[in-house]
Amino acid sequence: QVQLVESGGGLVQPGGSLRLSCAASGTTFSIYTMAWHRQAPGKQRELVASITPYGYTNYADSVKGRFTISRDYAKNTVYLEMNSLKAEDTAVYYCARGSSRYGPWDYWGQGTQVTVSS
Repeated sequence: QVQLVESGGGLVQPGGSLRLSCAASGTTFSIYTMAWHRQAPGKQRELVASITPYGYTNYADSVKGRFTISRDYAKNTVYLEMNSLKAEDTAVYYCARGSSRYGPWDYWGQGTQVTVSS
């Protein structure tokens, strides 16, 4: 059974940083694209960043230069390093497994809340 478990969310001030983690189990981690999505209240879920098994990455324009996605094959974990956080980054962040940088996505984590506020 595939499980994706996110952690690392919380409350941070504007301009601050957070690192999200997503631990994968029950799946051959190394052959799948992994991604982070987010959903803010009243908005659709959007793709934030993705990383292929070969390390190719894709970012939403709104986070380019501020967020970095990476993966650790030994730990079956994907990370999202978030810097220079803004209020508009506030959302629930979800980890997902997919077949390419742009999806489709077949498994999702439960989500972790990120709140950027002073």
